[in-house]
Amino acid sequence: MSIGLKVEGLVAGYGETVVLDGISFEVPAGGTVALLGRNGVGKTTLLTTLMGITTRHSGSIRLGDEQIEGSPIHVRARRGLGYVPQEREIFPSLTVEENLLVSVLPGGWSPEAVYDLFPRLKERRRNTGNRLSGGEQQMLAVGRALAGGPKVLLLDEPLEGLAPVVIEALLEALERIHSQSGVTMILVEQKAELALSVTQQAIVLDRGQIVYRGSSAELKADEVAQARLLSVAAKH
Repeated sequence: MSIGLKVEGLVAGYGETVVLDGISFEVPAGGTVALLGRNGVGKTTLLTTLMGITTRHSGSIRLGDEQIEGSPIHVRARRGLGYVPQEREIFPSLTVEENLLVSVLPGGWSPEAVYDLFPRLKERRRNTGNRLSGGEQQMLAVGRALAGGPKVLLLDEPLEGLAPVVIEALLEALERIHSQSGVTMILVEQKAELALSVTQQAIVLDRGQIVYRGSSAELKADEVAQARLLSVAAKH
C-alpha cells in the first residue's frame, strides 16, 4: 500500500546556508512527480532533506499520517521512505545478492522479485559491486531501495550517464514498479522529456523555490514553458 507525502514551508540547507526557501507541495498516495530545474537549484537538497540528511531550519514533512521532520534517517526508511542517491552508493565489496540482502526490511522486495524486475542482476548476482557496469550499478541501487519496502521512492537522476538502451530499460522498470506496487514516486532528472513522460505531475525549482507545479503532460506539450522554466528562468 502506498502513502502520500506532504511538505509545508520547508526551509533547509547545509549548516547555516539556506538552499530551500519555503517549499510546499503535496503528492497523493500513488502519485508520481518529476522534480525538474537547472543544476544547483536545490533538487538533490530537497530529496536529502526529505531523508533527514541536511539541516532543516523550519517547516514540516508528513509521510502518510506521520510527521517525520524530526525523525532520524533509519526511522524514515522504516516508515516507508526509500532513496536512490545520485552516487548510487552500493557496497563495492559485496555481491549483488549481498547488497540486496543487507537492505531488506519487513515488507520489502525479495532478491527474487528484484531479479524478476532486472534479469541482468540475476545473471550477475555473485559479482561484487565494483565489477558491475554503470547501468548494472544503477539497477542494483534501485533494487536495494526496493528491498527496503518503500511506500514513497525518491530517485536522484537515475538515468545520468547511461546508454540509451539502459535508460529505456530503467524507465520501463520504474513504470512497472509503479504499476505493480503503486508506490509514490519523486523523480529528479535533467532529461525533462523523459521524466515528464513517466510521471503525472511536475515541480520545477529555481533558486530554492517552486516556480511551477502542474501536469507533466501539459508541461511536456508546452515547449515555450519548458524553455522558460528550465533554460532561461533565473537569468534575470
